[in-house]
Amino acid sequence: MRLGFILREAAKGLRQNIIMVVSVVLVTFVSLTFVGASALLQLQINQMKGYWYDRMEVAVFLCDDNTAAPNCAGEGVTDEQRTSIKQLLESDEMAPYIKEFAYESKADALKNFKEQYKNSSLVDQVTEDQLPESFRIGLVDPEKYPVINEAFSTVAGVDSVVDQRELLEKVFQLVRVASAAAAVVAIVMIACAVLLTGTTIQLSAMHRRLETTIMRLVGASKTTIQLPFIIEGVIASIIGGVLASGTLWLLVKFLVQDKLASENVGVAFISTNEVLLVAPGLLIIGIVLATISSVVTLKRYLKV
Repeated sequence: MRLGFILREAAKGLRQNIIMVVSVVLVTFVSLTFVGASALLQLQINQMKGYWYDRMEVAVFLCDDNTAAPNCAGEGVTDEQRTSIKQLLESDEMAPYIKEFAYESKADALKNFKEQYKNSSLVDQVTEDQLPESFRIGLVDPEKYPVINEAFSTVAGVDSVVDQRELLEKVFQLVRVASAAAAVVAIVMIACAVLLTGTTIQLSAMHRRLETTIMRLVGASKTTIQLPFIIEGVIASIIGGVLASGTLWLLVKFLVQDKLASENVGVAFISTNEVLLVAPGLLIIGIVLATISSVVTLKRYLKV
């Protein structure tokens, strides 16, 4: 098997079917763009959920020197108040509602903040003194949040009680819907890309049927005959995958990082690093689909 001959045949096929090849590139580009967008949306969901969404459902924020809540009176929480709040959390009265709780100091709050908003410009602007202490509570039943709110909202030393899951659930639900919609469109477009790739290979094989017949008569193997057609489909899919990856990178760079992240400094957004993680997968998907489509098509239409 001569590699040079196979590559020349593939190049000839690409030139002879340039319009169909461009169509395969465009359909593959669109389909893989939707696949990548769906993956990036899921990564965005995971990043926004962050440490406290997954593990802490309710936050009892303690008074700071700068808070103006009635329970604080402009003063920070005292050791006695902090101890009293902890004792209430451990009490038999709260036992049926609280699964677990953990104290988060200012230093812990800053560490978790940096982890959650690692891609936000806000990270470099926030200091430890700006973040409040808190008790993070996991509930036996998340629906019982009002009980916790009622029990702690009026306790001395407590600034506020926040059900963080409730605050973000609507946002996450919208992103999930967008991710699911992108996935559905991606599946439809991938099916179109597979069919179009198969059609292109079929037309190319029919157009060069005389050549392939002669090659078989002089003893060429099926693999030698089939490889140029497969390479044609793979090259078109690789180009589409590269275009899709580049488009996603540009969208994340200029729309997400430069615009959305700068205008919403309190929200953690994905970065171009996530695109670099997704891009190899897009190329692999494109290559695999093109190869499978080409092989299946050639088995049916390349019989000489």
